[in-house]
Amino acid sequence: MVARAAHSLAGLHAEFAAQASRWTLWTPVAFGLGGAGYMALRVEPPLWLAMLLAVAAVAAAWAARRWRGDGLIVVVAVLAAFAANGLLGAKLRSDLVAGPIAPPADTPRWIEGWVVDVPSRGAGGMRVLVAPEWVSGLAPEETPVRVRVTLREGIAPSPPGSAIRLRAMIGPPPDPASPGAYDFARDAWFDRVGGVGFSLGPPEAAALSRPPWRLRMTMAINAARWRLAERIVARMGEASGGIGAAMVTGHEAWITPQQTEDMRASGLAHILSISGLHMAIVGGFVFAAVRLLVALWPWLALRVSGKKVAASAGLLAVATYLVVSGAPPPAERAAITASVAFAAILFDRQAISLRTLAVAALIILALQPEAAAAPGFQMSFAATTALVALAEAWPRPVREISTPWWIRGPQAVVVWVLAALAASFVAGLATGPFAMHHFNRMASYGLFANLLVSPLSSFVIMPFLALGGALESLGLGGPFLWVAGQGIDAMVGVAHATAVQPGAQMVIASAPGAALPTAFLGIMLLCLWKGRLRWLGAPLAMAVLIWPRPEPPDVWIASDGAAVAVRQGRDAILLRPEARRFAADLWARRRGLAISADPERARDGLFACDRFACRPGTGADLAFWAGKKPPKRAVYDQLCAPGRLVILRSDPHGRGCEDAFLLTARDFAQGGSAELWRTPGGWRVRWANDLRGRRPWTG
Repeated sequence: MVARAAHSLAGLHAEFAAQASRWTLWTPVAFGLGGAGYMALRVEPPLWLAMLLAVAAVAAAWAARRWRGDGLIVVVAVLAAFAANGLLGAKLRSDLVAGPIAPPADTPRWIEGWVVDVPSRGAGGMRVLVAPEWVSGLAPEETPVRVRVTLREGIAPSPPGSAIRLRAMIGPPPDPASPGAYDFARDAWFDRVGGVGFSLGPPEAAALSRPPWRLRMTMAINAARWRLAERIVARMGEASGGIGAAMVTGHEAWITPQQTEDMRASGLAHILSISGLHMAIVGGFVFAAVRLLVALWPWLALRVSGKKVAASAGLLAVATYLVVSGAPPPAERAAITASVAFAAILFDRQAISLRTLAVAALIILALQPEAAAAPGFQMSFAATTALVALAEAWPRPVREISTPWWIRGPQAVVVWVLAALAASFVAGLATGPFAMHHFNRMASYGLFANLLVSPLSSFVIMPFLALGGALESLGLGGPFLWVAGQGIDAMVGVAHATAVQPGAQMVIASAPGAALPTAFLGIMLLCLWKGRLRWLGAPLAMAVLIWPRPEPPDVWIASDGAAVAVRQGRDAILLRPEARRFAADLWARRRGLAISADPERARDGLFACDRFACRPGTGADLAFWAGKKPPKRAVYDQLCAPGRLVILRSDPHGRGCEDAFLLTARDFAQGGSAELWRTPGGWRVRWANDLRGRRPWTG
C-alpha cells in the first residue's frame, strides 16, 4: 500500500513537472476569469480597491518567485496576479466607456443626430445607430452617447453619415428577459449605447452642426461599407446578396428571418457573423496566393523571404477586412488572433501554437476585458484552443519517397476527410456547452451540415467574395460575386434541407450558473494540460449537459409587467402572445419549455381574456391586468381573490386585494422581470434585479 501511494505521488509530481513550460498558457484563462468575475459582481467595486487588490497580488507573486524560486505556490501566485489584473482591467474599461443612460419615458421624444451605422435587423425590424446631438427633455449631460432606434415596418434606414430628426419612444437598454438570463444592458454599456427604442415615423433630414472628426471618420467608413453592401446585393440579388453583404461588410439588413432561422437550426449561423473563420480564410487565402506568386518569380524568391512577404500581405488583408467589416467585437478579436499568428511568422516563431493563441487572448482581454463574459469570445476561444490542441496532438505521418500519384492522391483525400471530421467534431464539443447555456439550442445535424458547407465557405464563398468585393469598386466584381452567389445558394439549400429534418433543433434548459465555468475549466484542462491528468477535465467539460436542472418556475413576468407566461407541464402558456414575444421566447428556451404554435388557443383553455384583463378559468389561480392605467374598481374587485396571484401592469387601485398575492408596476420598476414558484406556504418570487445588483449598466 505504501509503495503504491509512493508510486502515485511520484507520478503526480512528474505530471506537474511536465507542465513547467505550459503554465504560461493558463495566464489568459486566469486573466479572463478575473474579468468575468468583475462582470458577475452584484456591487460595483471602487477603483482604489481593484487597484489595491491587483498591486497586492503582483507583490505576492514577486515575493513567491523571489523566495521560493519555482513550484506550485509560485504558479498559483502568478495566476492569481493575472486574475486580479483581469478584474482591474474590466473595472478600468467600464469607467472609460461610462456614459449617460436614457431614463424610462412614457411619452415620445424628438431626436436629432447623425446616423453612425445600420446594425443588424432586430426582432422588431430595421434599426439605425444614432449619435444624438439633441434629445427633447434631456439635458446635454443626460444625453446618451449612442441611441439605437428600430424603424417602423416599411421604412428604409437612412445611410450612415445622414443628419436626421425623428420622433421615437426611447428608454434604457432592456433588462434581462428573466432572472439570471443574459444581460443585454451590459453589452449596450460597453458599446456606449445609452438608449434604445422605436420610431413613430420616418426620419426627416436635419441641419446639424459639424460633428467631431472621429465621428466623421467613423461615418465615412460606415457609409463606404453601406454602399459596398448595396452594390453586392444589387449584383447578386437579395436572396444570396444579403448573406454575401453580411459576410463582407457585416451588414445583415437584407437577410430574411427564414434564412436566419434555417442557419441557426442547421448549426451554420456562425458563418453569418464575421469572426475567426472569415479572418482565417481571407488572411490564409492572401498568404497562400502571395507566397505562390513570390515562388513563381525566381529573381524575387532568391532575394526575399516569400513566407515573410506573404505574412505581411496577410496582415494587410486582415486589417483591410477589419475596416470593411465595421470592426464588430468578434471581428476585432479574430483580427488580433490572426495578426499575432502572422507576426509570429515575421519573427521566426511558430504561427499556430497554443503559446501564440495565449498571447492573442491576452491582448484581446487587455483591450476588451468584457469579452470574457461574451458568448462569442467564449465559444471562439474554446474552439480555437481545442483545434490547436488537436493539431498539436495530431500524428505526423512519415512522408514516403517516390509514391505514385494514384496512391498519394487517395491517401491525401482520406487524411483530409479525417482531419475535417475531427476538427468539426472537436470544435463542436468545445463550443457545445456555451451554445447550450447561452442560446439553449443544439443543432442535431450541425456536424454534417458544417462538413458539407466547410469546403464551400473556405474555397468558394469567402475567396470569391473577397475578390468580388475588392474589385466591385472598379465595377469588375460581377464574375467573382456570381461564383460566390452559387456557393451561397448551395449553402442556403443545405441549411434549409437540414433545418426541416425531424428533430433538427433541440431545446436544452440552462444549467445553474456554476456549470458553465466548470465546463470551461474542464475544456481548458483537456486542451492545455500535458499528461494523463488531462482526462480529469472530461467529466468537468460535460457539466452543462449533466448538471441537474432545477424545477422550472410556474409563472414568468416581463420586466415591465406587460407579458405573463404560465407553465403547464413542459409548455409555456402566454397570456398576451403578441406582447414581449422575444423576451418570452428567450425565457421559455432557457427553461426548456415550448410555446404552442397556436398560443391563443392554448391560453383560452385556461383563462378568459379580453383586451386588458385575463381572469382565471379552469384550474388557474392567476389574474392579470395589462393596461397601463389602473382597472376600474369593479374589474379590480373581480381580479382580486383570496390566495390568488394578481399581476397589475399599472399601480394598484387604492386599497383592497389584501388577501391576494399582488404584484404591481411599482414592483416591476424596482425588481425587473420575475419568476415565481408555487409552494405550500404561498408564492416564492425571484427578481432579475436582485441577481444583477447595482452596477453602472443597471441604471
